[in-house]
Amino acid sequence: MALNAPVLVLKDSLKRESGTKVHHANIQAAKAVADIIRTTLGPRSMLKMLLDASGGIVVTNDGNAILREIDIAHPAAKSMIELSRTQDEEVGDGTTSVIVLAGEMLHVAETFIDKHYHPTVICRAYTKALEDALAVLDKIAMPVDVNDRAAMLGLVKSSIGTKFTGQFGDLIADLAIDATTTAGVDLGQGMREVDIKKYIKVEKVPGGQLEDSRVLKGVMINKDVVAPGKMRRKIVNPRIILLDCPVEYKKGENQTNAELMKEEDWFC
Repeated sequence: MALNAPVLVLKDSLKRESGTKVHHANIQAAKAVADIIRTTLGPRSMLKMLLDASGGIVVTNDGNAILREIDIAHPAAKSMIELSRTQDEEVGDGTTSVIVLAGEMLHVAETFIDKHYHPTVICRAYTKALEDALAVLDKIAMPVDVNDRAAMLGLVKSSIGTKFTGQFGDLIADLAIDATTTAGVDLGQGMREVDIKKYIKVEKVPGGQLEDSRVLKGVMINKDVVAPGKMRRKIVNPRIILLDCPVEYKKGENQTNAELMKEEDWFC
């Protein structure tokens, strides 16, 4: 026997949009991301004060650091954030510039969309412009000797001049060159690899001044002094042993069972 049960049909209230309206919406979302960090670019850049997920305050003018703290749902805006993250992973610099440049390119493309140019035509024109730009860069590029410390100092200073540490340009540049020189690995055939994410770690120690920063060509062990009268502050030519177990003093178990059979056991 078949039972005729009522069927409830819900009509989808979502509306699918396409065409020029979507193009303009994507461009506006991308431009909004670029406007967020536009004021952090250049020698007169301003710092942004952000509140991260854990409740801490972050003050920075680094584009990638700012965009990491932003929660965005729009797909076009997310693509801009991925662009900044890729720039940071591949180059390590220019995260703000690439977002501002992408926003301006979309702003210029919006005029051609209003003139009913197809997006593929606009992308083809940008690809041709990229080829012309690379050709010009090949003509004006000049070789750099990595062993020339004076030339490398000038390059590093030009990269950190717009950052907060720009006022400590000489110090930070020296630290950067010393760190990359120490961590560099020769691959042969004139090639040298510097993996800053794997072989370089920035350790933040509270107290002191920025001028106290140093590059340690070795391993740093941050260990508290538990016995001031017995632990030495400096050890020359130490012998090192590698252990896979803790060496700290371990307290005994607090739960102890005592069985008393007679009155004299209380006085033992």
